[in-house]
Amino acid sequence: MNAKPSETTPANPPRPAPRPIRIAATLILLRDGAHGMEVLMLRRAEKADDQNSGASVFPGGVVDTHDRSLHLMCKGLDDAAASARLGVAEGGLDYYAAAVRECFEEAGVLFVSDAEDRVVELDRLPASRLEAMRHAAEQGTDALLAMCDAQGWRLAVDRLAYFSHWLTPPGMPRRFDTRFFIAQMPAGQSVKPDGRETVEHMWLKPADAVHPDRGLKLMNVTRRTLEQLAAFESTASCMAHARGLAGIVLNMPRLADGPAGRRAVNIDEAAYQEIGRLDPHGNGQARYALEAGLAMQLSARVRRITGAGASSAEPGSNSYFVGGERGPWALIDPLPHGTAANELLRKAAPGEVRWLLSTAPRTEAAEEALESLRSSWPGAVVLWPAPGESLDLGGATLVALPGPGGTSAPALQFLLPEERTLFTGAADPTAVHAGNEVEWIAPASGFLLRHGA
Repeated sequence: MNAKPSETTPANPPRPAPRPIRIAATLILLRDGAHGMEVLMLRRAEKADDQNSGASVFPGGVVDTHDRSLHLMCKGLDDAAASARLGVAEGGLDYYAAAVRECFEEAGVLFVSDAEDRVVELDRLPASRLEAMRHAAEQGTDALLAMCDAQGWRLAVDRLAYFSHWLTPPGMPRRFDTRFFIAQMPAGQSVKPDGRETVEHMWLKPADAVHPDRGLKLMNVTRRTLEQLAAFESTASCMAHARGLAGIVLNMPRLADGPAGRRAVNIDEAAYQEIGRLDPHGNGQARYALEAGLAMQLSARVRRITGAGASSAEPGSNSYFVGGERGPWALIDPLPHGTAANELLRKAAPGEVRWLLSTAPRTEAAEEALESLRSSWPGAVVLWPAPGESLDLGGATLVALPGPGGTSAPALQFLLPEERTLFTGAADPTAVHAGNEVEWIAPASGFLLRHGA
């Protein structure tokens, strides 16, 4: 069986012109239903130029430069407190005001309080008057400001709780830096999509909204948010959780390709850190799955070959070719012994292989695994260097370091100082302690990891 590896080479493509990032705010409406907490979902209208056409979303949109004029109409929160909550120097209240405004425009739900600090029950107003008020507010922020002032209303931004912060991945046609808020659906109000941006609404339990049988088109951020919300049984518990959050971190997924096509990879997925190193601009060179037989060019000095037992959930063994511009290559951790594996490595070799190395404890089986490769590279030398010894690869250097303890036979790790990358066979690479000289960890099984991340 001759196995020819597929190959991905993220070889320093030209950096694309940066896409403008729009500032946005989203308001997630919650209510308690007969069977648990429910969330409001709006279906976007079908539009040819909209990357989210037909998707089910939460109310929200771009923060308008005029939203700052709504500050004087906001109740219970000033800009200093809002900015501190969101971690910005100023303008934090813009996001809260925009979330309230967008919710009114898209869903017909308005968070406003009267002079007695009671949330206004819009359903008590004549339908024609309410429609006229909504139409006027849609004309611009000034109209909303005038409407609230005339009614003696204030925007009830204090009823919103900051929940999460997301940034659209690099490489997407449009990018949004969005703050997500949650709030309990106000009593005495009804949802009514605007018929232009949103054409349908539904109240669903978060777990039901993400279930495949429901068939909703969901953006990655929407799906992930719904999965978070599914952990709460009631609106009160969810609101209490959000109000108690401290130091909300930015979530920026990254685009990558794989067996199921291109998709967003989230920060808690195994491939996330590697994708950020190989393809920070979202050009499509990185992969989210360790596919059997894949030859991945991790840098000009390093090529990784993934074994036949790999999958995105249970990665197989990785082999690494390491070399410099002016010299031969070293092979670290050859794939499990066998004719197909040897042929896979032989075809993937980027040049002359002179050294065969292993991060495994030195046992008879490990020695036999290295010796078996000499049929592919008769001139190669099997090495078990002592800690501290180094190899000159002609533009690259490998330094042998002691491996993790806990085994009867000593193991090794290899440092590539030019790239601050450590090759290790540690079962838990995140627990490797190799000093400040290591920035990246290349495990014998798994994706590249940022050391200390």
